[in-house]
Amino acid sequence: MVVSPYFLRDSSDMPTDQLSEVLRLVEARSAIGGGFAVGGKWKTRFELEFPLKFTAMVRGSAVLNTDGIAAPIELGAGDVVVMNSRRWATLSGGVGDGPADEFTMTDANTFMSIDGRDDDVIIGGHVDVNQAGVDLLVTALPPVVHVRGSADEAAQLVGLIERLYDEVVGDRIGAGFAINQHSQLLVLAVLRAYIAQADELPAGWLRVLADERLRPAVRLMHEEPGKPWRLEELARESAMSRTSFAERFRDVAGVPPLAYLNAWRMRLAQRALRDEQTRVGPLAYELGYTSESAFSNAFKREVGMSPLRYRASARAQ
Repeated sequence: MVVSPYFLRDSSDMPTDQLSEVLRLVEARSAIGGGFAVGGKWKTRFELEFPLKFTAMVRGSAVLNTDGIAAPIELGAGDVVVMNSRRWATLSGGVGDGPADEFTMTDANTFMSIDGRDDDVIIGGHVDVNQAGVDLLVTALPPVVHVRGSADEAAQLVGLIERLYDEVVGDRIGAGFAINQHSQLLVLAVLRAYIAQADELPAGWLRVLADERLRPAVRLMHEEPGKPWRLEELARESAMSRTSFAERFRDVAGVPPLAYLNAWRMRLAQRALRDEQTRVGPLAYELGYTSESAFSNAFKREVGMSPLRYRASARAQ
């Protein structure tokens, strides 16, 4: 079966990769919420209203605390922390005698100069994802992701943070557009650096995409999700025996290969169904199902509601 790209692919003819596909699928968007510059001894606390909140240390150093972690996290210049489904956080830094200068930060698109100094400079924001992103990205990341700017893998990230800060405080024409573009790249740079720095990623789709031995098979499943792939074909593409491939895939992904394929099909279906012009019947065949009812049953098992009900729910949201 040759799968048409009509429903499942973006209109661009540019080559893609699996991580880029996932980020587009979950509609990942990064937004800068503000920041501050301060000198001396300081402390701030803020509530976390978004599932994925990030803090970037532009200059200086600080100590971060958040709920659910055993020890404070020391931040240096170029470091980024992503807090995943946390409720609150505190930041403190600076040196000096006497009590710390305490202030309140609100995620209100403002950059605050606390005392006219810039020994420590921090910018923060959040990552927006759709419901598929909550299921994929939020569950793939640990409670706190700490990417160190001093690592070789973070060179691109450090440069992005500097450019973001320059646009935030520069007040130049077109700054809003530039901030948006740099913020989008920040998500990718953080994920790349996290993958490179992590000793071992938790089992899941992110670890699968980073696994060099499984990548050829995963690429096939992503490029032709509607093809009735057999384990032998996928194993051969990865130059492994059927048994070794199945065992490795389950260890890395947390699910068998064909279960991963089915879940990927359902994510693609969710994206397609948000377009009210998409017809369920052709979509079902494009995803490899022999009938619309077979697809509807599989979709309901995976998503918890029928395709038409999902579309209505997505439109209401």
